[in-house]
Parts: sequence; structure tokens; C-alpha cells
Amino acid sequence: MTSMDRAVATVVGSAVGDALGAPFEFGPPGAFSARFPEAGGGAEMCGGGGWDPGEATDDTQMAVLVAESLLQRGALDLPDVFARFQRWAGAEPKDIGLQTEDVLTNGMPWDLAAATHFQVNARAAGNGSLMRASTSAVYFAGAGQSATMDAARRIAALTHGDPAAWEGTAVFHELIRRSLAGTDLDSALPEVLDLVHPDHRPRYAAVLAPDWHPDQATEFNGAVWPCLGSAVWALRSTTGFEEALRAAIDLGGDTDTVAAVTGGLAGARYGPAAIPARWTERLHVPLPGFDGRVLRLGDLVDLAQRLRADPD
Repeated sequence: MTSMDRAVATVVGSAVGDALGAPFEFGPPGAFSARFPEAGGGAEMCGGGGWDPGEATDDTQMAVLVAESLLQRGALDLPDVFARFQRWAGAEPKDIGLQTEDVLTNGMPWDLAAATHFQVNARAAGNGSLMRASTSAVYFAGAGQSATMDAARRIAALTHGDPAAWEGTAVFHELIRRSLAGTDLDSALPEVLDLVHPDHRPRYAAVLAPDWHPDQATEFNGAVWPCLGSAVWALRSTTGFEEALRAAIDLGGDTDTVAAVTGGLAGARYGPAAIPARWTERLHVPLPGFDGRVLRLGDLVDLAQRLRADPD
């Protein structure tokens, strides 16, 4: 399997997880398997909860906005990314996190909005920067470890003022970089944890430990560290893309984002052939605020290929 194959599967896998998990958001554990007890039935991309079958949420919408900024600007242009986020938020998307919405609509400039929110609220470690990281992780993978983790932190800081969110996004970036090269996740994690800022390393070391289970989480999986830990657990405890997504969604809670993060990691591991066609055929990503555009599978594949080809 080529690095390009893995890159495509990272972006598509994350979008699939997002759309698959969206109807079960904030539901109880086990709801997905209770409704679809047998894999392969073909109806799992069901829609519901305000979502059409196969419709991706803010997780993928924001990932696409990051990707298009990177490709059109030719580099990381943080004011441009922030402006795209603001345009999207102003179009009243179906779903937007409360913290993200406040940051994007509080009237502050791009380099102060999230920091100001954090100063006022003292809490900003939601998973909203992690959920959108599949495209930037693919783009910066070719630039090396330091560059990809730095970019992750800078993009995360646009909407999340808590450095805990920056570190989780940086870990995801680096795990994808290594996965695109074919490195096993369990082999990569000890070294990646050493790169986490010391203030946050113990928290991430706990949720990324081989024996950690989401039942041990001390916070809701809408927080960045249990979200990432749950995604890694879903990958570790299963043997295929479909099984990993089912495990992630069956955790309940913030199912679209946990499944989006799982889908990115599982896509990088298993490749595009492992993503069921019955899930991708309905997949679509509306972009509120951008002239009614809707991306489908072919658009996401093209986007991922351009992201992977762009860096040196």
C-alpha cells in the first residue's frame, strides 16, 4: 500500500466516521450495534437526528476548509483559515460547537479570539480542533515531525485557547505522519508521547496507555484527551476499519467526533480498500457559506491526493 493510498483513506475515513456517527451523537453506549447487530447490512449510513444519510457534520466541513486554504494559499495562512471558519459559522451550519461558535463570532481578530475566550472561561479543551485535523495531518506529513506538530498546535489555537487541545491535535498529526509511512501505532506512541509538552504528557500518557479503556475516562469524550484515547482504543481493540468504527460509535457520547478521529487513524492503517463502499456511496459534505457547494467521495479523494502531493 502506498503513502498516497493511506492519505486518501485518512481523509475519506475521517469523513465516513463523522457521517456514520452523527445520528448517534449523545446517545447511550451500544446504540449503533443495537440498531445494526450484523455488519454488512447496508443500512448503517442511516441519517437521523437532523442529518441526512451520509451527511458529514462540522467535523468534516471544517477539515475541508482547512484543506482548501492550505492548497489555495500554498502554505499555512492562519488569518485565511480563520476567515473561512468565520464565513462558515456565519452561514448557520447545522452543528457548531458552543466554544467554536463563540470564538468565531465574538468579533475579536484571529490571533486573539480563542485566547480571549480561554481567559474568560478558563476552559477550552474540547475536541473541536482534533475533529478537523485529518486534512492538515495529511498535508504536513511530508514536512517532518517538528513541522507537522507545530502546524497542528497553531491551527488548533485558532479556536481553542487551552494548550491541552493543541497537544492532542499535535499527537494526531504525528500519528498520521508515521502511519502514512507504514509505522504501527503501538510502535509509534511511546516516541510520540515524549514529544508532548511536559505539562500535558501525563494526561495523554494515561489515555494512550495500552491497558486504558474508555470506561476509565474521568471526563466526557467531548474533551480532547478522552476523545483521542477512545479513538486509539477503538483501533487497538479491533482488527479492521469497519470494526473500529463500530467500536467507536458504540461508546456513545460525542460519537461523530470520536468516529471521525478513529476513521482517520483506521484509514491510515488499513487503506481505502477497507472502507465499505456502502458507506462512501452516500457520503457528502455540505459547505454552508460557500455557494451551496457539496463535496462527495470523488471530491474528497481528489482533495486528499492534492494535499499529499503538495509538500516537498
